[in-house]
Amino acid sequence: MSVWQFFQGIYTFFLVEPQVALARVFLIALAILILYLAYKKVLEPLIMIPLGIAMLGVNGGLLIFQAGNIGTLFVDPLASNAELLDVLQINFLQPIYTFTFSNGLIACLVFMGIGAITDIDFLLAKPFTSFFLAVFAELGTLLTLPIAISMGMSPEHAAATALVGGADGPMVLFGSLILAKDLFVPITVVAYVYLSVCYAGYPFLAKIIPRKQRAIEMNFRDIPQVSPASKYAFTVVACTVLCLLFPVASPLFASFFVGLAVKEAGVTRLTEFLSGPLLYGSTFFLGFTLGSLLGVDVILNSKVWLLLVLGIIALILSGIGGIAGGLLWNRFSKSKINPLIGLAAVSCVPTTAKVAQKCAFAVNKKCMILPFAMGPNVAGVITTAIITGVYVSGINFFK
Repeated sequence: MSVWQFFQGIYTFFLVEPQVALARVFLIALAILILYLAYKKVLEPLIMIPLGIAMLGVNGGLLIFQAGNIGTLFVDPLASNAELLDVLQINFLQPIYTFTFSNGLIACLVFMGIGAITDIDFLLAKPFTSFFLAVFAELGTLLTLPIAISMGMSPEHAAATALVGGADGPMVLFGSLILAKDLFVPITVVAYVYLSVCYAGYPFLAKIIPRKQRAIEMNFRDIPQVSPASKYAFTVVACTVLCLLFPVASPLFASFFVGLAVKEAGVTRLTEFLSGPLLYGSTFFLGFTLGSLLGVDVILNSKVWLLLVLGIIALILSGIGGIAGGLLWNRFSKSKINPLIGLAAVSCVPTTAKVAQKCAFAVNKKCMILPFAMGPNVAGVITTAIITGVYVSGINFFK
């Protein structure tokens, strides 16, 4: 017996095909790069630190089982019902994946937390402005669908991939479970990796806006005080209407609005629980489990490369659409805004709103647009959920 057999993570490099070994090296290097960029706050650390660590574990920790198979002790997303009990007893993340990922629960938990930290004052004060920008920021979600179909994808797969353009991770996770179960893992992994990349990439896209307009200061008096009772009433009405119109997305609507409802009702203990332990705990396990799914089988899947291309197209188009909406609003409306809040309409709450604020602050240290950016940010969540419902209902209708 070779001494290297005691160190199976290294020994398995010599037991797999060369392309698999190279893919492992690439993914380990990529994980280290992700962790570095997350530490430097270039990428979103909430997701990317647990994701990067899990990538290191799953790609370094290949071992030989008693049956002679090579695998890991993390998770098996393709386990059949017959072998699920055995897998649950072996893979330490399998219970989290099986009972929270494969049924969309993790997305709903994240949405509850997001609802509990969301400010809807500007949305209610300027609903037309917010939804105008949100519609433009769905450009990638809308255009990627025909692009993906033209590249040979089925309507179901194309629709699930197009949802990446909404930049709403839980919505992508939930939508892909319904539309494309066979691509659920790669679509979700691609979506969450790219959503964190938005944090680094969108500031470059924002430079399309002339510097003078990026420096526009917005008047806080344009946000009138909205009473908690009015916001609570809006929450109840919006949840009811949206669930009636798009029941396929009702778990996500109910999750988001229950978080918003307890916040506006002043239920402090529930708000603290949803916005603290629940949100950060579910986000942590979301990133850690996603990282454990980023093994060589994903990177060597030819469909993943197509998803990578379409995902970046979707997010770039949505960013351009949001910026275009902001510029058009400034051109034709009497109420001027900082066009950067159009970028926030790409509904990665609250990341794109923070990106918009960061870009504004870079050119004008007095510029505070974050409260305004949250309006189109939240409107983007609603429009993305509506499009998800339309895609699912439409595809099922025309089958």
